[in-house]
Amino acid sequence: MKKLATFAGGCFWCMVKPFNEYEGVEKVVSGYTGGHTKNPTYEQVCSGNTGHIEAIQIVYDETIIGYDELLEIFWNQIDPTDENGQFNDRGERYKTVIFYHDEIQKKMAEKSKEDLEKSEIYTKPIVTMIIEAQQFYEAEEYHQNYYKKNRKSYEAYYKGSGRFDFVKKNWAKKNLTDLQYQVTQNNMTERPFENEYYDNFKEGIYVDVVSGEVLFSSKDKFDSGCGWPSFSKSISNECVVGRYDYSNGMKRVEVRSKEGDSHLGHVFDDGPKELGGIRFCINSSALNFIPREKMKELGYGKYIYLFE
Repeated sequence: MKKLATFAGGCFWCMVKPFNEYEGVEKVVSGYTGGHTKNPTYEQVCSGNTGHIEAIQIVYDETIIGYDELLEIFWNQIDPTDENGQFNDRGERYKTVIFYHDEIQKKMAEKSKEDLEKSEIYTKPIVTMIIEAQQFYEAEEYHQNYYKKNRKSYEAYYKGSGRFDFVKKNWAKKNLTDLQYQVTQNNMTERPFENEYYDNFKEGIYVDVVSGEVLFSSKDKFDSGCGWPSFSKSISNECVVGRYDYSNGMKRVEVRSKEGDSHLGHVFDDGPKELGGIRFCINSSALNFIPREKMKELGYGKYIYLFE
């Protein structure tokens, strides 16, 4: 059965993509709601005189994806403790709101908000409002699926606004162990020889524990004796980013994943000469290992070529 869900989570450009990625979500529309002006334009909403909030309206098939799942996606995209906007976007039109379409949605929204408060993930009160759905006005066509039409500017905005870092860190808090969180988010280094993959030499690939992006291949892994996983190279120059790290009184080159921006480890020039002379010294806690025999099953089939 087709149903509607309406959420306001700050800039509507940033709220469409997270929902579009799920099966059962048939359409996500950017628009305006909650105000008194009929058929408002973007410029009118920006003036602050319409009372409208930037929002998205979702058409979904509840036999495939439930409203509870949509609520979970929503909470994961916002800062529910900010009553004056979202990230760099300030003002009434950027407030967070759940607009319910029936009593079932209302109760589910209230329960999910209560559960979030009890989780104590946030130290400040949850201020996201739960309001009955009102007339929804579609935004101008150039706002629809903005992340598809203007990928580079969208990505720059998503990261530059502060939303990317916030969402990533909160996902990490919920889903990673304390050690994984400290390593990937706070640049900590795990103990040598007391980590999962330093002596793992099975065939497979290593992916970012946060984003799942592919980083290293077992074909490039070697035993350096240092107590951490060591690789002679990354799978491609596009998947890792190096930058200078001046911590501990040393100048080193830190390695981070490109998409997840996770701290991975450091790179040194003391690797085996026959392998190129480079040693990527990587924390096991920043990685997930995908065995060769499970790569297709887990969605990494295109990397099988590495072992053929």
